[in-house]
Amino acid sequence: MRQNMKFNFIWLCLGLFISCERAPFYEESGSVFHTLYHIKYQSNKLLTDKIDAELQKFSLSLNPFNPNSVISKVNRNEDIEVDDWFITVFNKAMEVSERSGGAFDVTVSPLINLWGFGFRNADSVSQAKIDSIMAFVGYRKIRLDGRRVIKDDPRVELNFSAIAKGFASDVIAALLEREGVENYMVEIGGEVAVKGKNARGGCWTIGINKPEDDSTGISNDIIDNTLKLCEKSGLATSGNYRNYYVRDGKKYSHTIDSNTGYPSQNSLLSATIIAPDCMTADAYATAFMAMGIEAACKMAEGLPEIDYLLIYSEEREFKLRIKN
Repeated sequence: MRQNMKFNFIWLCLGLFISCERAPFYEESGSVFHTLYHIKYQSNKLLTDKIDAELQKFSLSLNPFNPNSVISKVNRNEDIEVDDWFITVFNKAMEVSERSGGAFDVTVSPLINLWGFGFRNADSVSQAKIDSIMAFVGYRKIRLDGRRVIKDDPRVELNFSAIAKGFASDVIAALLEREGVENYMVEIGGEVAVKGKNARGGCWTIGINKPEDDSTGISNDIIDNTLKLCEKSGLATSGNYRNYYVRDGKKYSHTIDSNTGYPSQNSLLSATIIAPDCMTADAYATAFMAMGIEAACKMAEGLPEIDYLLIYSEEREFKLRIKN
């Protein structure tokens, strides 16, 4: 009897070992928040339903295109208590706004609407219109009191587009970890959260697009400096080179400078940030683009937890600046 028990135990352990070693990698893809997502993970079971449920739950919290979401209700000034996800994103947004001197600001939505998607309204924008909107734009004009949002002006609106996709990647990464997944890559709208190894047993490799004066987005060449992520981390890239307009011979980016009300103008073409989590990387990638290379690098000196790869133009040449 004892021999049989020992024999069965050995086979049980061996079976568990084989199961862990041979767990397949699954791939999920779809769309959420008007953007695409791709997820790769190693697991003994398919997690499609749980991933879909988590994304739907996230949509009810932070999706500005969902009229029933928490953020939509806040923007309509409904008397509601916000959830934990909203609080997490809000607090991180305020932290990055403070560190960047307001270059990152989640209240710029009215200015974005003024300029129009793709700057289609650029010819009709005047200083008077900007001044009238700047009266209710600014991260210091909104705050949390417990679970309630307090606005200095009811016209203040929140736009988490520069941080929410990164946080969504973190949320799905946390779900995978709760399900026992040790090796994964979650990418939502270009914002990436990774842990462990890829299907070949190596580090996760992320390519960075080479800047091109190509507003169509057709050109997708990758720079030589691909990034290898071998530890749990988040990565986000923000770039100006495919979303800009030219006025009086000057190129203006899609990033709105909340301190001036105008699109940012600087030599920085692309900012890729690596941070302990994707939400942080997402926010600082946008902050870098708004600040410009020198101010952003100076800010980063006080942020030992982040690394960056910056692409900028100088005398019509593309150059890199890297911190790792």
